[in-house]
Formats: sequence, structure tokens, C-alpha cells
Amino acid sequence: MSENYRSREERRQVKKKKQPASKTQKPKGKTSFFRKFLITCLLLGIVGLVAGVATFFVMIKDAPKLEKAKLVNPLSSKIYDKNGDLVYEYGKEKRTNVTYEQIPKLVENAFLATEDSRFYEHSGVDFKGTARAVLVSLKGDYGSQGGSTITQQVIKNYFLSMDKTPKRKAQEIYLAYKLEQQYSKHEILEMYLNKINLGNRSYGIATAAQNYYGKELKDLTLPEVAMLAGLPKAPNNYDPTKKENVQKATERRNVVLSLMNRHGYITKQEMEEAIKVDVEKGLKPATQLQTMPYPAFMDAVVKEVEKELPDANIGSDGLEIYTTLDPKAQKLADNILNNNIIDYPNDKFQGAFTFMDTKTGEVRAIGSGRGENKAVFKGHNMAIELDRAAGSTMKPIFDYAPAIEYLKWATYHQIDDSPFKYSTGQEVRNADRSHMGPITMREALKMSRNIPAIKTAKEVGISKSKEFSEKLGITFNTAPTESTAIGTNEVSPTEIAGAYAAFGNEGKYTKPHFVKKVVYPDGKSQSFGQKPKQVMTDSTAYMITDMLRSVVTSGTGTSANVGSLDVAGKTGTTNYSSKQLAQYKIPESATRDSWFAGYTPQYTMAVWTGYMKDGKDEYISSKNTKIAQLIFKEMMSEMATDKSRFKMPSSVIQEGSELRIKGEKRDSSPNTSVPDTTEQPKQDQQQKTEEEKKQEELKKQEELKKQEEQKKQEELKKQEEQKKLEEQKKQEEQNNGNGQGTTPPANNGGGQGNTTPPANNGGGQGNTTPPANNGGGQGNTTPPANNGGGQGNTTPPANNGGGQGNTTPPANNGGGQGNTTPPANNGGGQGNTTPPANNGGGQGNTTPPANNGGGQGNTTPPANNGGGQGNTTPPANNGGGQGNTTPPANNGGGQGNTTPPANNGGGQGNTTPPANNGGGQGNTTPPANNGGGQGNTTPPANNGGGQGNTTPPANNGGGQGNTTPPATTQPETDGNAGETPANNGQ
Repeated sequence: MSENYRSREERRQVKKKKQPASKTQKPKGKTSFFRKFLITCLLLGIVGLVAGVATFFVMIKDAPKLEKAKLVNPLSSKIYDKNGDLVYEYGKEKRTNVTYEQIPKLVENAFLATEDSRFYEHSGVDFKGTARAVLVSLKGDYGSQGGSTITQQVIKNYFLSMDKTPKRKAQEIYLAYKLEQQYSKHEILEMYLNKINLGNRSYGIATAAQNYYGKELKDLTLPEVAMLAGLPKAPNNYDPTKKENVQKATERRNVVLSLMNRHGYITKQEMEEAIKVDVEKGLKPATQLQTMPYPAFMDAVVKEVEKELPDANIGSDGLEIYTTLDPKAQKLADNILNNNIIDYPNDKFQGAFTFMDTKTGEVRAIGSGRGENKAVFKGHNMAIELDRAAGSTMKPIFDYAPAIEYLKWATYHQIDDSPFKYSTGQEVRNADRSHMGPITMREALKMSRNIPAIKTAKEVGISKSKEFSEKLGITFNTAPTESTAIGTNEVSPTEIAGAYAAFGNEGKYTKPHFVKKVVYPDGKSQSFGQKPKQVMTDSTAYMITDMLRSVVTSGTGTSANVGSLDVAGKTGTTNYSSKQLAQYKIPESATRDSWFAGYTPQYTMAVWTGYMKDGKDEYISSKNTKIAQLIFKEMMSEMATDKSRFKMPSSVIQEGSELRIKGEKRDSSPNTSVPDTTEQPKQDQQQKTEEEKKQEELKKQEELKKQEEQKKQEELKKQEEQKKLEEQKKQEEQNNGNGQGTTPPANNGGGQGNTTPPANNGGGQGNTTPPANNGGGQGNTTPPANNGGGQGNTTPPANNGGGQGNTTPPANNGGGQGNTTPPANNGGGQGNTTPPANNGGGQGNTTPPANNGGGQGNTTPPANNGGGQGNTTPPANNGGGQGNTTPPANNGGGQGNTTPPANNGGGQGNTTPPANNGGGQGNTTPPANNGGGQGNTTPPANNGGGQGNTTPPANNGGGQGNTTPPATTQPETDGNAGETPANNGQ
């Protein structure tokens, strides 16, 4: 009965306890697990669906509106240069719209087969087609169509950016459905074919037909249509007008033909016949294609706008784009790379550079390759997208600037350039495989030493160097290591230029940019560029600049120096690994990359040179490593007009030729050339100005001096001409000592013939009345001459100290004497006398021969008295004059008529051939060239000695006889005989 009072729950509990636990709980637990799992999955699915839908709606809430104006009549964008002048209208001249009715069926089928074979079946998005595209791609059939429908492509081309993000994809799907609801399939296809980018800056199928083939759409052949239909996937890669693309363009066209056959648009025979056609057949020459000015710079502009304004479409939004382009600089850049201004080794050799404003960061011009690489657009732009190791151009950025900034080093801080190894144990080598021991930081940077650079970076700390470099715009694809200190990091010319500009801008960095601002059709604008940011102290910037000056003036960068500019810069090269050297069989000295980065207060420029591919013949030889410097020099020489110099800030103190930071202790240095002084020097600009003023003043003084000198010379010339005229009239002295036959006597310093009055020129004189007093030889005169020269037969004998003929009584003049009785005691020459004279003078024919030290006549045996000797056999060797002897004498004295002529350096008679002994010469044919006097000869002698009567006159600088025309003599000396002896051998 008590059970009747139990509650229902109590009875249930009693019953439950009576049941075996093992029979009921296990099955119930298993069922509960699966039920909970299913419920959980369902709930998660619902939550995920709700979240997905919510996310989708969040993504599409700010999707752009479908504006009919854009779809029907897209607007081109205008691009302006730095001065606001229109440079290019992007897309305008490249677009010719057509209606659906104007589109041939062949064209429609080609694009449908390639891009969207289910176009007429889906509602904007083809999920089945997308799944099929994924499966086909997994099988490796990459030539088939992609996952986006033509409707989706219209949305992308007209309204969305090219970003590949989930948000943009969600908006693309949403807008594709909306577009299908608002427009017909034919209208959408028309929009697509009028907008699609088909390369060569051709937008739309009709424009492409004209640009590539010069045809209307209706006139295109099957192979031509197939080529155009293959372009949308990669216009730059499949453009057949570029020689390097011909093979890829052919393969792509054949894929389109295969797809058209697969979808039943053409037969197999039509496909095969079309495949046989050369893809280049019918193409317009490249020169006839419409071109874009400055394509590399335009490419950089478009890419910058697309990056900064991802929702804008340059081809259709009607933007006004104001760029930093300097047309003059860009034209020069193109000329330097492509018009033989520089001697490049071959056509494969490439160059790329960025030329920018040091203060503002505005890029003025770029070089993006040579030859076929120069016209890049929507392709690889080397100036902004190159990734090559920078070499030593990284040293100022990664090593030495951080050392000054963080460690407060002075430019003369000592670094030990001694053997060193990386932490891995690998040896570090300098370029010259040598070591310099302790050197200054300036010297280490100037000579680009590797070991000091790595030691500096390690002392700063690799992480700190990385942090400093990133503030200068340098990016790192991998974590920096010790080797980064010598430039193993890959960079572009634009990155390096931006970093170096900060050194020239007092430590302020401005990111390099190509666009100033963009203005939308509604008047709203978007400014580009950044405000300068102080990334280092002005002291660090200036000290780096001053050291980089040394690189250009006396270091590794001298080929980049421009004398009129204040240039700072750094070279950089990279080498091949030992494995690459062996693989390509290239010399160990081969260079892979060669850089130069430099700047002035006005412009900054970073240049890279090298080859795009490594190969046996594609390396930089040692003589071509300086081409990067030459490119820099060409640009700066033409464009840099600001001749100002970098100004040293007050935070820097100069010590001799070195610098240190003000307020910091003097850096310990064994360099005794650095004086211990803290005096502030004059500013570089002031020094430059004063020096320029000084140079200008000196230049003016020099010009005035030249003018005065010129006037003086003209006056002297006039005076000299006047003096000549007067001297000719006055018949003044001559100085050449040789025979002359003019009346009145010549005043040329040469010899003189028979003249009245006698000449006073110090030269020889013929028979004159009265006798000459010129100190030269004298003929037979009455009275005898007193001129100290030789004398003929005179009565009474001459007392002139010169030679004397046969006189009675004998002369006492101390000169030579003829045959006299008794013999003369005058100390001069003596004729034939018995007994022989002992007067120390010349002696005639005597037996025995005289021993008086004077001249000797014909004696047997010959005299050995050191005097003159007559005709003797054998000839005398006494050093005196010699008569006619065979063989001729070699005694250094005068010589008579001998055959062959004597070579003894003495006077010579009439001989054939003439003597070349440097002595006087008689009448000979041909005339002598021995530098001595010459008789009457034809032609006249050119021996520099005196000359007799000749026609034409001699040009030998010596005396001249009667000549027709008269001789042109050398300018006279002072006419004082004896002061300037003649040098004519006569």
C-alpha cells in the first residue's frame, strides 16, 4: 500500500534500479553522441551560413553603382607633366566602340570559346564553369578558359580595381548578377568587346584590329581573330609585334583555334589550315603602331595610381593625373640608354636608373632598359621593380651612417682592415685580396673595403642597421646577415635613390613618387607623396655626404665626377660565385652587377648596369664596370644647373680634413694629421663664393695683361720694322762673319764682299777702300787694315794682329807672315825662310822642319811641332793645318783639296764629294752640309754656314753673297764684333 503513496518519480527510480545497467546505458550513449554531432554540425552550418551571408553583405555594402555612363561611354584620363602640360590622354586614341550588330559572328565565337563558353546559359556567375576550370587546371590544361565569366570581366574592367581580395571578389559576383538583371546578353558582350585590353595600349576589339592589322573587324581572317582572342589573358606576353613573344603568341593563338573547334565553332580542317599560318603574317610594322610617349615613366605612373587608388580605373574614369615628369630629363635618359652616347659592349647589356629631386622625392625621369626593354608598359619596369644585389652602394646606408648615428663615430674613426671571418667561419676578402691595417672610416668607405664595412655593421648591430635602413625605404626580403653589410640585399634603383637623397637632404627622407595628385571628374582630388620625415640627424647626413665626396674626387667613383658640381656618391659591384664561374666558364674578374648612386643638392640618381640573364658572354668585364658612373655623369652634366654646395650644419665640427659631431669627445685616432681644434671653419658655401670671386678677378687681370701684352708686341713689331729700315739706310754692322756682296753693305752679321764703304759687321771683308775695321779678315788694301783680322799683301805691312802676306820688311803684328828675309819674329806664321824661324808662328818649306810650334810647309819628314803642315807624305798627325795629302789627314786641323775629303773637323778645300767635317768648305757640287762656310754652289748650301754668290739665295742662317733675289737674313744682334761669336764654321 505504501507503494500507492509513492510518487510517480519514486516508482520510476525503483524500476530503473531493478534494470541491468549494462543493457540500457551503452546503446543510449552511442545514439546520444551521433545526435549531438549532427546537431552541432547543423548549428555550425547555420552559424557559418549566417556569418557568410552577413560577411558577404558587409563586403558588398560599399560596392560601386552600375553607372550607365561608364558602361556606354568610358572616359579617358589625362596625364600631365610637372609643369602642368598635357603629355598623354590615356585610352582616348586607342578606343573605337562598336555595336553588337557590327561584331562579326567569327569574332564573337572566338571570344566565347576562349573566355566564356556558357555565356548564354548562366546568370552572370558560372559556378559550374568555375569548378570545371579548377579541375582542368589541376590536370595541367592551363590554356583553357578561366573561372570568370564575361559578365564578371565587364565588372572588373569598368568598376573594380585589379586587387585579388575576397571583398573585391564578393563585389564582383554581386555586381555581375545585377548587371545581368539590368542589361541583355548582347549589350553585355558589346560592353566587353569595347573595353577589353588587348595590349599595345589598344582598348576594344575594333581598335586592336586597326592597330595590329590595319583592318575593319569584318575583314579579319580566322588566324587573325584567333590571335586577338588570345590576348586578354596576358596582353604583354602574347603581343606578336615583339620578337621575343612570337613563339608564345603562336602557341596561344593555336589554343584558341583548338577551343573553337572543341566547341563546334570551326571544323578540324579550318583549325589545321589556320594553324599553318605564320602568326606574324599581316601585322603592321611596329613603327606604324600608335605609341605612347615615355612608356617606362607612364608605366610607373599607372602602377602608382592603381596601387594608391585601387578603386580607380585610369582607362575609363576620366581622371586628371598630375605627374612629376620632366620631359627634358626623360628624353635625355632615353637618349643616353639607346643612342650611342655611351659605348655599350653589346645590345644585351642593360641599364636602369631613377633620376629624382633631392629635396622633394619627385622622380623626374627613369631609364628602364635598352633596346626592346625600353618600351615597357604594364610589364617589368626595371627602374622600380628590379631586384638585384646592391653591392657596396649599401655600405653608407647599412654600415657607416648607423655608426655615426648610434655610435657617434668621427670620420677619422679607426677600423682595423685585417684578416676576418664570418661567424660561420667563411673568410671575408677585400676586392684586391689585401689588407691595409688600421684605416679611417673615410678611407674605408672611399676605397670600398669590405672587412671594415662588416666590422662596422657588427659593432652597430645587424638589427639596428636593418632598422636604420628601413627608415630610408630599403626593404628586406630575407632577414639581414653579416653579408648584408657588403650589399647582398636585393633592391631597385628607385629604393637606392630614395635612400641617398636623404643624405643630401639633411637627413630627411621623402619616398620617391611619380604622381603629385589625381583629380576626379567631380573635382575632388587625392594628393600623392609624403612630407619629408627626419630619419637621421643632420650631422650624420652631412658627414656621410662629405665622405662620399671623397669617393668621387679620389676614390672608386672618379669617373662620375662633374667638376662644376658638388657631387657625393658611391660605387657598387657584385661578383659571381665560384660555382657560377665554373658553370658559365667566365673569368674570375667578371662582374654581375655594377651600380653607382650619387647626388647633388639638386638631384639624386641611382644607376644599375648588367645583364638580365647569366651566361657565358653575359657578364660585365672590368673595363665596363664604370658605365654606370658614365650614365650618371651624362645626366648630371646636362640637367644639374644648381652649382651650390652642401652646407655643413652647426652640429658638425671640422678637424683638418675630417669631421666629428659637436659635443662628442674627440674620437681616439693615431692619425696625427688631424689637428686638435674645435674652431668652427668657414662655411663651404662662403669659401666657394670667395674662391669664385678671386678666380674671376684673376681672370680679369689676366685678360687685361694679355691685351696689354698684345699691344706691346704690336708696338715692338712696328718699332722693329722701322729700325730695320733705318739700319738698312745707315748700313750698320752685321754679325755672321761670312762673305757678302751687297752695296750698300748688309747689316746681317754675316760675311761681306767688296763694298764701299767697308762693312762693320764683324765678318770677313773683301778688297775695300778704305780697309774695314770690323775685326774680320781683310783682302789687299792700301793702307793695310787695323781690324785685328787676316791681311793680304800690303805695303807697309799691317799691324793689326792678324795674318800677313809677303811683305818687306816682315810684319810685327803678331799675325801670320809670308816669305820674308830675314824671317819674322812676330810670333805669327812664317813663309819659306832659311834658317827656319823660331818665332812660335807658322813656318813655310824648311829643311830641317821647324820645331817652333807654329805652322810648317812641305817638309820631309813632316813636322811634329803641333803647327800647320803643308803637303807631306805621309800626312802629319800634329793637330795642325794640313795641305793636299793622300790619304787626307785626320789631325783635326785644316785640310786642302783631298780625295776623299777629310773628316778631321778642320777647314776643307774644293773636294768631291764635299766634306762633312764641320769645317769651312770651298766651291763644291753638291754643296756641303757640314755646318761650315760654303763657297759659290748650286744649289745653295743648307749647312748653317756662310754662303757665296748663289741663285736662289741660301736658307742656311749663315752669311750670303750676291744673290737673286737678295737673301732673307736673320734678325741682327747688337753688331759688336767679338761679343757673340759666329756659329757658322766659316
